Amino acid sequence: MELSVEDTFKNELYKKYESLEKVLIPKPEYFLLINEQSSAKSHQGYYLLSKYEILQCGDVEKLIRRRKSNDDPIQYYVHIEETFDVIKRAHIATGHGGRDRMVKELGKKYANVTRDSIELFKSMCNDCQRKRVRPMTKGVVVRPILSKEFSARGQVDLIDMQSLPHGSFKWIMVYQDHLTKFVVIRPLTSKRAAEVAYQLMDIFLLFGAPHILQSDNGSEFTAQIISDLKELWPELVIVHGKLRHPQSQDSVERANYDIKDMLVAWMSENDTADWTIGVKFVQFRKNSSFNAGIKQSPYATLFGIEARIGLSSSSLPHDVTQKLQTEDDLLAILSSSSTQPDTQPLPEMTQPTSSIDKKRKLAIAAQQKKAERVVKRMNE
Repeated sequence: MELSVEDTFKNELYKKYESLEKVLIPKPEYFLLINEQSSAKSHQGYYLLSKYEILQCGDVEKLIRRRKSNDDPIQYYVHIEETFDVIKRAHIATGHGGRDRMVKELGKKYANVTRDSIELFKSMCNDCQRKRVRPMTKGVVVRPILSKEFSARGQVDLIDMQSLPHGSFKWIMVYQDHLTKFVVIRPLTSKRAAEVAYQLMDIFLLFGAPHILQSDNGSEFTAQIISDLKELWPELVIVHGKLRHPQSQDSVERANYDIKDMLVAWMSENDTADWTIGVKFVQFRKNSSFNAGIKQSPYATLFGIEARIGLSSSSLPHDVTQKLQTEDDLLAILSSSSTQPDTQPLPEMTQPTSSIDKKRKLAIAAQQKKAERVVKRMNE
């Protein structure tokens, strides 16, 4: 009988156990560690006290990394038998993201999920294997465009879905803020400038309009969009960006490739062809996942905090949150916890501005370093 993907994955981890026994933990050993750590009467028990803590939520006990203070984030140790499900949840949450994106996602909550385990999982994911090979842009290396504030420059592009229409929808519009890389994705029935302008107006009335609007679809197309926008919103003053070498458009192109791959994976996961719904989830996944260009997620760069999915984003164990239905259930779990997990429904609001400023400065610095590398290549 052929093994399932999950069983094959688990068997491969057990093969690696001898060389990674300080990182990988079989299920029996995991619960033995909890028992020994609880007693702490032996030399081994005292050693475990220096490395691990036990988090108890109701009748569930979890092994977590020893913290210096209760303010430190909780990081769970996972045993081999549950590693597949842990990685799978992160893989879906990042829209079948790459290794680095998943490392960042899993590192928020888990202490011993290795890069090799992530690579192994990705090699067994059918959706990832079906991803298209992305063409490399060739030509003269040009100096990247840098932005230093949110909504200074916006980029709009269209993804052709005519080969996979859903009802009257045949196109996808992608609007991206140049600094934060935050994207807004909308399904379109056509590529007419008037329809693009209508969707952009809705976005601009929510987030504010940029000074400069640029597109890979040409200056005439962008100028027509701006003209249609001014008819809808006479007070708006906005200019279209310069024509640029295709290589300088790589940020939007990468985003578009990611979006289409993530959308195909979402349709496969949910067994549906309705990509007009899928773009909403892809938008969230794209914005909440780590972006290598800005060294953080677009959501965090824009809002100063990481995106949340209710209690799934709290530090409570996954098997505990799945049982919760009412606030009383949540309060009962918190009152029985040996340590208080972070379950605040909203972040602290004492210094939101400084948090946002800090994250945007990080994004600017990351993009400047990237630009310096490009300029260095130009001079070589």
